[in-house]
Amino acid sequence: MKRNLLAIAIPALLIAGTANASIEVWNKDGNKVDFYGRVYALNYITDRNNQTGEGDKTTARLGMSGQTQVTDWLSGYGRWEYEAKTGKDADNETRYAFAGLNFGDFGSFDYGRNDGVLKTLTSYTDVLPEFGGDASNNDLYALSARTKAVATYRNTDLFGLVDGLRFAVQYADNGDNSSTSHFNAVNRNNGHDSAEAWGSVIDWDVLDTGLSVGAGYTQTSGHKNAKAWSAGIKYDNDNVYLAALYIQGKQKYGWDNASSNHNADDLKTKGIEIVAQYGIDFDIGRLTPSVAYIQHKVKDASSLSGDAGLKGNDLVKYVDVGLTYAFNKNLQAIVDYKINLLDKDDIGARRALYDSSTFSKSEIKATTKDTVALGLIYQF
Repeated sequence: MKRNLLAIAIPALLIAGTANASIEVWNKDGNKVDFYGRVYALNYITDRNNQTGEGDKTTARLGMSGQTQVTDWLSGYGRWEYEAKTGKDADNETRYAFAGLNFGDFGSFDYGRNDGVLKTLTSYTDVLPEFGGDASNNDLYALSARTKAVATYRNTDLFGLVDGLRFAVQYADNGDNSSTSHFNAVNRNNGHDSAEAWGSVIDWDVLDTGLSVGAGYTQTSGHKNAKAWSAGIKYDNDNVYLAALYIQGKQKYGWDNASSNHNADDLKTKGIEIVAQYGIDFDIGRLTPSVAYIQHKVKDASSLSGDAGLKGNDLVKYVDVGLTYAFNKNLQAIVDYKINLLDKDDIGARRALYDSSTFSKSEIKATTKDTVALGLIYQF
């Protein structure tokens, strides 16, 4: 009977999604299923003489989450989310797909495609209208973004003893958990394109002050030997949001497709992200201006990467100024201006083009241009 009802409700959900704030398709006898979605109409505008990174970036997402109550202290849950992209580089991605058990005060355990454990901290500063979130990059910092085959144990309120004190421990079986895209080609061709990884994080909402602090550590096993450390702090109270993040990574090897096949021992990266936002309420809607500074760099970029002649160590470096106007909880408009501070001789300007076998000086220069993002978001 329940299966038949869901078969009716899901097609109805897809039709009604444009008219409802949230959609609950089943909630009975301790079983609950919700569907949600988002259409993000987005365009990047850069210097018209340099088309790199410009154009349509529209995406659409559809997801579901479910929960079932087994006993008064045990429940099961699951989540799935899919995204389709349009534009020149259109592709599709399963963003989340995991299931787990919640043991109440004793924590929860789940497995599947999920956020890397350091995402707890990188999310502090990943709040800009469009840009930002550069610390959430598994190629630079292990288990800092979504990855597959991860088992995660999380505990909230320290077994019910301390309000707001959370910790998590995570194990990644293999896959895209660190350094996959730009890992040294010689080792990748030998079948070493994945590695086990583990990590842990702790963060605390300090009493009722609006202040949160956290720290975390991750590493991979075997020949990759990638490590990452991170610490963050945020203040979220009424209309004010302030956050800062420091993250540092270390990898045994550098990136492939540089100007020479050079093994880069102990490649070290580090980054800092600072964000400030203030919400202004109107009779209709809410306006949130934001400003941020983002910088990630690699030590001795020229010698380690094999890119002879490079002068700068910056991977990304920019100031971001943005506005978000929320008409209501379903509809938002955004404008985000990325003031790019990269130089054409920075490693970050070159690295953005490593997926191409060859690239010109004009293409490198194009990666240093400012970018404006304009978007309209409908979500349910």
